[in-house]
Amino acid sequence: MIPTSDGAGLVFLRSDGPADAVNNLWWAGWSGSEFVEKKLVDASALLGDRAESLPDAERAKRERLREVSAGITSFTTDLATSRACFVLSGRLYWCDLATGRVERVGTHTGLTNAVIDPTGRRAAATQGSDLLVFELEATETAVFRTIATSTSNTESWGSAEFIAAEEMQRYRGLWWSPDGESLLVQRSENQPVPTWFIGDPANPTKPPVEQHYPAAGSPNSQVRLYLFDLDGTELEVSWDFKAFEYLARVHWSSYGPPLIAVQNREQTQLEIREVDLSTGITTLRATETDPRWVELVPGLPRQTRAGLLHSVVDRDSDTRRLQLVGTSTTVLTPAGLHVKTVTSNDDTGVSFTGHDGNPASQDLWRMTWDGSTTRVSEPGGWASGLELFGTAVITAAAPDRPTSTTRIRSSAGDQQTIRSLAELPEVEPRPLFLNEAGWSKIAILLPRVPPDEPLPILMSPYGGPHSGRSIMAGSSFVTEQWFAEQGFCVVVADGPGSPSTPTNEQAIYRDLASGPLAGQVSALARVISELGDRVDPGRVGIRGWSFGGYLAALALLERPDLFRAAVAGAPVTDWRLYDTHYTERYLGLPQEDQDAYDISDLIRRADALHRPLLLIHGLADDNVVAAHTLRLSSALLAAGRTHNVLPLSGVTHMTPQETISRNLLLSELDFFSEHLGQKTAPLGS
Repeated sequence: MIPTSDGAGLVFLRSDGPADAVNNLWWAGWSGSEFVEKKLVDASALLGDRAESLPDAERAKRERLREVSAGITSFTTDLATSRACFVLSGRLYWCDLATGRVERVGTHTGLTNAVIDPTGRRAAATQGSDLLVFELEATETAVFRTIATSTSNTESWGSAEFIAAEEMQRYRGLWWSPDGESLLVQRSENQPVPTWFIGDPANPTKPPVEQHYPAAGSPNSQVRLYLFDLDGTELEVSWDFKAFEYLARVHWSSYGPPLIAVQNREQTQLEIREVDLSTGITTLRATETDPRWVELVPGLPRQTRAGLLHSVVDRDSDTRRLQLVGTSTTVLTPAGLHVKTVTSNDDTGVSFTGHDGNPASQDLWRMTWDGSTTRVSEPGGWASGLELFGTAVITAAAPDRPTSTTRIRSSAGDQQTIRSLAELPEVEPRPLFLNEAGWSKIAILLPRVPPDEPLPILMSPYGGPHSGRSIMAGSSFVTEQWFAEQGFCVVVADGPGSPSTPTNEQAIYRDLASGPLAGQVSALARVISELGDRVDPGRVGIRGWSFGGYLAALALLERPDLFRAAVAGAPVTDWRLYDTHYTERYLGLPQEDQDAYDISDLIRRADALHRPLLLIHGLADDNVVAAHTLRLSSALLAAGRTHNVLPLSGVTHMTPQETISRNLLLSELDFFSEHLGQKTAPLGS
């Protein structure tokens, strides 16, 4: 969502209803005293009779973003918010936000990564591995120019490499100058990166897809940055590539020269450097260091009217704070206010999300350049959003509501709620929260009408970095409430390693297994203590996906005395098979610390399986590849351990297909009903 510069409205994406997955471009705001919502671009009308066709690069980008919608899935606007630019089915379009006029630009197909320039005259987009710039209003003969062309099938221009998009939350590889006359462009050379092959066993005539996958300990893509002037001038931006091989962030605004943030392979150092536009030489502005790792904060660093904005870890208050370095002063957000994401800045201040002591809650905050910090959202829920041009947009969830709401407050102080067209869930989540000292809360979901007999317990964690699941948002627990209504006490708990405080995040340093598992064991003990004879501690199952799948399988292998059955979806079973930036942050290089990988490995634990295990994996998964599940299954078979495997043909790390998602839940329910439906004998009896 992007507020308009007049402070009277915002531009956003929304489909036409709960059964419609096609996103359209909308405007909502005040027309005089009346609040109006109007559709600016109808994606289905633009497509006409043509089926949506996604270029491979767009499909990969949506996978990295976990984007499940169709139609218009992203857009950019100029600085004045007079025009929006987007790609639909590989074609480039722009829209006049005042009149609703929509125009296709040129005749190119196969485009993605479209970004409009701040002046609204041009847009850049990638076509395959090449970068093009389009004049939005021009004759057919002058509509585009090629800025950079790849010279091999391993080189690309203008796109974020796999690691940046999957692990750094940087999805862009091109950045416009404020005057729209220059571009900073990423060049990626993937030749050193190992080539993996993602096949489709259900279609043996279809060749496998080649992918450059930087597994832990292997070479990364060689990323460089170039400055292109539209007059044809080209200049390489320089820094110590050998010492700092990760280009983590690029920020270019009207407040000063571009900033880049580069990170060393060990991720113990982050250098923020300023780019000299005449030479390409970069100058050090700030450094962040940590003997374990420096966590990348989304939205930082950035150049602002008041100076350089970046983050520092305050060990005394165990929080991450914003630091503003101006000409003569350094301003920090208050100690005890933990900053999570920076969402916007303007002439008056900066907006960010964070919590002030309760990691299960998240608020939208505003800091003005004199250091004054205020809460923008209502406390006690889970909020995100931004404040720009005097307009605040707040999306908020609460524990007692099944959906979130989005509210807009204009620069004049008027407030309205944007209509939600989402379907209400069939079940109404009713999480009960228990405080757990040190890291988070525990959420408990019970059936609306509890049976007379004790309930089996079903743990449903993620439990890993970057994603806390036990949060003050009813919308987070729809699936868990559905399982509860089938006759389970469902428990959602975070733990050591989950994103609550810097200390807690780093509890998994050199060991991804012990802390997260201890968190689930502690939460289970707390729930049994609190609920007493309402639950049956002899019938405990655990389920999860991705890191949650890893944690579910780990719990079953390590603690069969507590956990009687597990469903592990897309689990990482051997961290040597997962990517560099994520895995090495926690475990180091496998060539240097084999013990950390062995401690965190599931395959070496295969002979410890004594309880029912269901492994689920999408065979088209290019993030946690299916080899993880297949190798664990082979090890289990070699150890004589019976287990079940459910392969999903054509399914990636996401399962957006409605039928597949529904039937997966039913398969899990059948599995847990069979293995937790009656009391089991103690292990070894």
